[in-house]
Amino acid sequence: MTTRIVVDPITRIEGHLRIEAVVDGNRITDAISAGTVFRGIEKIVENRDPRDVWAFVQRICGVCTHIHALASIRAVEDALDIRIPKNANLIRNIMTTTQFVQDHVIHFYHLHGFDWIDVLSALKADPAQASALARSISDWPRSSDGYFRDVQNKVKTFVESGQLGIFANAYWGHPAYRLPPEANLVGVAHYLDALSWQKEIAKIHTIFGGKNPHPNYLVGGMASTLNMNDNDVINMERLDLVKTKIDEAQVFVDQVLIPDIFAIANFYKQDLYGGGVGNYLAYGGIPTVDIREPDSFLFPGGVVLDRNLSKVEEVNLKDPLQIQEFVPHSWYRYDDPKAGLHPWQGKTEVAYNGPLPPYSNLDESKGYSWIKTPRWKGRPVEVGPLARFVVAYAKGNQEIKGLVDDALHRLNLPVTALYSTLGRTLARALESKFLVNHLAGFYNDLVANIKAGDSQTFNGEKWEPEKWPSQAQGVGFAEAPRGALGHWVKINQGKVSSYQAVVPTTWNASPRDASGQKGPYEASLLDTPLARQDQPLELLRTIHSFDPCLACATHLLNPQGNEVLKVRVI
Repeated sequence: MTTRIVVDPITRIEGHLRIEAVVDGNRITDAISAGTVFRGIEKIVENRDPRDVWAFVQRICGVCTHIHALASIRAVEDALDIRIPKNANLIRNIMTTTQFVQDHVIHFYHLHGFDWIDVLSALKADPAQASALARSISDWPRSSDGYFRDVQNKVKTFVESGQLGIFANAYWGHPAYRLPPEANLVGVAHYLDALSWQKEIAKIHTIFGGKNPHPNYLVGGMASTLNMNDNDVINMERLDLVKTKIDEAQVFVDQVLIPDIFAIANFYKQDLYGGGVGNYLAYGGIPTVDIREPDSFLFPGGVVLDRNLSKVEEVNLKDPLQIQEFVPHSWYRYDDPKAGLHPWQGKTEVAYNGPLPPYSNLDESKGYSWIKTPRWKGRPVEVGPLARFVVAYAKGNQEIKGLVDDALHRLNLPVTALYSTLGRTLARALESKFLVNHLAGFYNDLVANIKAGDSQTFNGEKWEPEKWPSQAQGVGFAEAPRGALGHWVKINQGKVSSYQAVVPTTWNASPRDASGQKGPYEASLLDTPLARQDQPLELLRTIHSFDPCLACATHLLNPQGNEVLKVRVI
């Protein structure tokens, strides 16, 4: 028997998303993903000075902080053939790896973790046993009986006073929760620890970028003045503070995040649903030398199709036949509605023809999303930590392959287990471990270069518009925490004539294309089990595993499109 459940909204994400899916018995058999908010920043930056655009497009996201600014200035630098100093590249890498580590920790503990951790179950825990469990998996010092008793009492006070806030309506006690009470208490305690820690690592962005979120950037380098003997700029005292925050991050990842992920995964490793489209894309990124030298990237670029790890396709962001955006199910207008446009030819022309809110459901035979449908050579692809690790694994990156093989060995799982909701979550944690170590390396390289006498952070040779060609175009790309990010710019007579951004969630949350191929969110929900249709916890796990960067609502449909049950979720 098919039913439709309406889950509206899905919270603990950034932005606005609606998903409609079909449930037959206790499994999801169909789904649509609909972004419900128009972005439009690409239109705002037209006719502006390309040197200023980074400050506008950085506001595409309030969570992604710096990464859109980085992609934007790289697009302009590519168009104008600007090379940046070594220090600027190192600082950009420090900013990027800092964001990754902070973002991944926040995502697990504050957005995704309570899909696995039952807060109310923690009230039944024995604090002494929780302490023993925590000490058995980690050397994290905040693991005493008294600490866990204090956390338990704090949660009890919140529950009894009705102040669970945004978690008041969550699915506590759901049969899909598998952790014992003591493990749940440890998870709740580390949720609170992560709240305190995450504001500390953000200080690295404030030192190099002036503030967080949305730190300052600069076409041609970084707006960071280095002078070891000047108290008004970045000196050794501030660099020592950066080192302290990096050390703290290494400890938190090694002693809190990684042990927690493995402990939780051991209880959930039989739940390997949520595989998705089976195609994985990474642009590559975090250049140890220069963005024009892909062999120096920490993350190699490429595409793995149909989970075939024996072959990796090469990616060319300037090839008009590789990356195209379609709009057959989006609220945009192309001259040819069937066309796929490369971002340099892309358009952002609104054509909303959906229902007026409030509405019961969307019609997937028409437009149903403010998100376009990007495709790589016509194929839907997943981007993000799992995609990066799949591509790197297939390319034989020994450091990443070692992390993956060791994790699978510890969990007694095959490599195919990666293609799941749990695998997506595991990849994000392993990526934190991978990058926090390189964060320390970039810092050491920067300090060594400064001590060697190089304090340059900006190349102003082509700063003035009279040194630019009358027309130019470029692409800037990065691996963002949520996946492959690209910004494409056209410059005409010193002004931006066209701008398009294809962000990670555009790839992952894309609606189906004209041939019926589903996007990664939609495909990942297929065959997801639901222990309780009125509390679709497993659906939330799968959607949250992508770390959506938009606001979401999810619906489940029967074949006739009739609403049967509406579910409010937190």
